[in-house]
Parts: sequence; structure tokens; C-alpha cells
Amino acid sequence: MIRLAVDAMGGDYAPKEQIEGAMLAIKRIPDIEIKLYGDPAEVAKYLTNDERITVIPTGYVIPMGEHNPIKAIKEHPEGSMATALASLRKGENDAVVSSGATQALIAGAHILVRRMPGFKRTAIAPMIPSVDGRGTILLDAGGNLEIRPEHMLQQAYFAVVYAKEVLKRPDPVVGLINIGTEEGKGRELDQEVFQLFKNAGLFKFYGNVEPKDVLNPPCDILISDGFTANIVMKTMEGTAKGMGTILKRELKSTLLGKIGALFASKNLKKFKKAMSAEEVGGAMIFGLYAPVIKAQGASHAYGFYNGIRQAADVVRAQVYPKVAAYVKEAGVALGNEE
Repeated sequence: MIRLAVDAMGGDYAPKEQIEGAMLAIKRIPDIEIKLYGDPAEVAKYLTNDERITVIPTGYVIPMGEHNPIKAIKEHPEGSMATALASLRKGENDAVVSSGATQALIAGAHILVRRMPGFKRTAIAPMIPSVDGRGTILLDAGGNLEIRPEHMLQQAYFAVVYAKEVLKRPDPVVGLINIGTEEGKGRELDQEVFQLFKNAGLFKFYGNVEPKDVLNPPCDILISDGFTANIVMKTMEGTAKGMGTILKRELKSTLLGKIGALFASKNLKKFKKAMSAEEVGGAMIFGLYAPVIKAQGASHAYGFYNGIRQAADVVRAQVYPKVAAYVKEAGVALGNEE
């Protein structure tokens, strides 16, 4: 059985959506068992099926707007997020899924789960929709607002291994998000990263990719610093939501539009599903010793279920042991000290 730890109390709609998502996961995924970390009284309000589900009592919830995440993790080891994360290092679970505060989850993962040997920085890496339907790995979506080029090289390499082992893409290509496609474009960081990726020889590097091509990129992986990639992700999500609202408004504005909408309803639902963050489930935190999935703070049951499904897929495919082996083999090329 795959053992999954769920932070039942972290998230905008916790614990209701987290618990319902966990029960849905148990119903659909036969080879998992789940431990819900949270307040037993609150969990009991929504847990109607405890098949392969165990409740682990915890005593604190980190607020979604926590301003000092490191302090919160260190001062509240009894919290739902901290206890779930600590269970990985103790070998009690195989992966963690949480919708809790992003920076707290990253800080807690660094302190309680720890980084994979050789890795200096972790990265949040969601899958974003693409025109071809395959999806694209985006990193770093908010983990490191400031970063060094060599750390981005490690993150990109982790993403390449993940794309090979989980997404089954035999020769993944990496692209650098930039303001222009020409070599020499962008900030000093972008220029340094370009040259490092180009000369490292660790993976296929496409070069610079403009944000206008995010949904139809010439690569499998898009990378930038946490500030830039996070803006790209949120702009894309907001644009998709806005376009959907405009389309709905225009279709309802005339009788012919309403008739057309009825005929196209199935296609419109497919479009909405393709752009929905609920379908993705969550973002992996690359570079850790074991899998931690960051589900969206506003996840509903179906979205959280997909985060659990993603965690199970990663464990089942033995991604982390494989990544560790690849990283050890790459050694000096990745800037490791070993």
C-alpha cells in the first residue's frame, strides 16, 4: 500500500474539501491508505467513510497568511502541516499532500523533510495546460523569489528526470522564460542562466521562450525565478477565467448566441476542464528527500483528490529514488560537492 499523509486543516476550505477529496481518492485509487492530520472533532464532521483512512490528532493550524512561516513551523511541531511533514522523515508515510500556506509548506519541507543530497534550493513545479493537451512543467512557481543560476540548473535537471519517468517523455526540452527569444535578452540572471544551460550538456535546451508562447511552448519544461514564473502562472489563470466570463456574457447577449451555446455546451465544458487548476491537482516541490505536493489553497474536493492521485503516481513510479540516482550520476556537472 502507498501511504499518504494529508494535511486536513490547511487550505481556504479546510477541512471539508480535504476530507471529501481524501474519501474520493480512497474510492478511486485501490492501492493507497491515507492518514488525515487534523483536529479530530473537526474531521469527524465530514468523515463519513473511514475505509483505509486514519485520523492523526494535531493541535495547531498555520494561518494561510502566515508572515513568519519558519517560526510557525518551529514553534508548532504539533501542527497539522508540521506533523504530516515530519512523518515523511520518520518513514511513516511515502508522500504528503497539503493545501496550506505555500511558504510555510516550503519552509517546513526544508526543515522537516530536508533536501535531496546535492540540492541547494527546492522549487514549486505545477503542470500547466498546453495547446497539445500534454501539459508543461512550470518552475519555479513561487518558491524562490531570488535565486542563483546554478540552483536553477539543478531544478531544471530534476524537472527533466520527472518528465522522463512520470510523463514518459523520452527527451524533454527545457525553455527559459524571457522577454525575447534572442540570446542576450533579459536581466543579468537570465543571461547567466542561458549560458549555463547552453554549455552544461545535461539536457536539451531550447533557449528563450516568450510569455506569449506559454500555452504553446516549443519545450516540455518552462523555467524562471520564483517571482517571474509565479506571475506567469497567475496571469495565465486569470486570463483563462476572464476569457471564460467574457465568452459566457457574449453568448448570452443574443438569441442566436444562446442557441449556439446550447449546441456547443459539450465543447465549452471541455475547454473549461482543460484550463481548470482542479484537474492538475497540485504542484510538486522539486529537490526534496521525499514527495510533497502543494495543492491549491482554494482546492475543492475534486482538486484535492487530484493532488492525492498525483502523489500516489509519483510514489508508484519511484520517481524520487530514480531522481536521486540521476543526480548522483550527474555529480559535478550539477555543482554538487561530492
